[in-house]
Amino acid sequence: MSTRTLIDRRSFVRMAGAAWVATLQPRGASALARTDAVFASAFMAPDGSYGVATVTEEGEIVARTQLPARAHGMAFSPQSRRTVAFARRPGTYAMILSTDGAAEPVVITAVEGRHFFGHGCFSADGRLLYATENDFAGNRGMIGVYDGSRGFARIGEFPTYGIGPHDMTLAADGRTLAIANGGIETHPDFGRTKLNLDHMEPSLTLVDTATGTLIEKHTLPSELRRLSTRHVDIGADGRIWFACQYEGARNDLPPLVGHFARGEALSFVALPERTTAALANYVGAIAVNRREGLVGLTSPKGNVAVTLDAATGEVLKEEAVAEAAGVAAAEHGFAVSAYDGRFKERRSAVAWDQHIIRIAGAE
Repeated sequence: MSTRTLIDRRSFVRMAGAAWVATLQPRGASALARTDAVFASAFMAPDGSYGVATVTEEGEIVARTQLPARAHGMAFSPQSRRTVAFARRPGTYAMILSTDGAAEPVVITAVEGRHFFGHGCFSADGRLLYATENDFAGNRGMIGVYDGSRGFARIGEFPTYGIGPHDMTLAADGRTLAIANGGIETHPDFGRTKLNLDHMEPSLTLVDTATGTLIEKHTLPSELRRLSTRHVDIGADGRIWFACQYEGARNDLPPLVGHFARGEALSFVALPERTTAALANYVGAIAVNRREGLVGLTSPKGNVAVTLDAATGEVLKEEAVAEAAGVAAAEHGFAVSAYDGRFKERRSAVAWDQHIIRIAGAE
């Protein structure tokens, strides 16, 4: 079972439990009762503090939890009833929240010589948490392994077989991690500065979580060495979709999205030139709506959200969204958030961060 398998909204309410629902404000409880899907995303509040919120498909905030610093990506496991918010690179914390309120939040800290890259995922049974990390002295990507049955103690690590790992996802076999190595060297002494733009090494790797061994590695051709492979999601057929951010000249129009399956070479989607230009060489997030066979892309630099047909790569929709941030599969199409507080058609007094996860609503 994939870690991105979803539960329906009624099951989510049962799972969360009466005690958690009782803690909600009446408006939040009412919104949860009416919605078909539930999401989570990190945000910044007007006072500059940071948090993570549970959000309905209509964009209503149901509940909030304060975070110690800015977060980036999220992970969710219906098996363990846990949601995780990962610190933004080069942050060193991740907060694990109990969906059913059965346990207090757990904050883990990156070990010495490591920092988080803002993303991770759970094992198929929900017990283990995998996090992309930077071994900055060795200039190599690592996957930190944390055991939820032991208070999320760090029990091991294995390499990503690349530089600058960012997003990753677990394949349907419950064992293979698909990892996007952005290829960009960073070091916490230099903040978020990119240190090797003249010799980037982007790649996508498949790694066996049971042994930590490399299954496949796909490097990009030399003419695309400045195309940082950043985010991934998996289709209903097991195909891995990836989205990129280009570190070259603005007037270049490189391919920004592609896909592959195990044993296949990378295939890039030939987007229309106008769509590539609209994305401004930067796809900030990608999501697959497996039930409807759609791929969603957002670009905060291009102020656009794009929907593709997963079977053909055809652009089905191109929508202007100012400061477009996260994207996640909705009951129909995609839920899109924005830095200005918009979530679908509703605007809240928060600045949503770059990613959304969907934590309830059958797909």
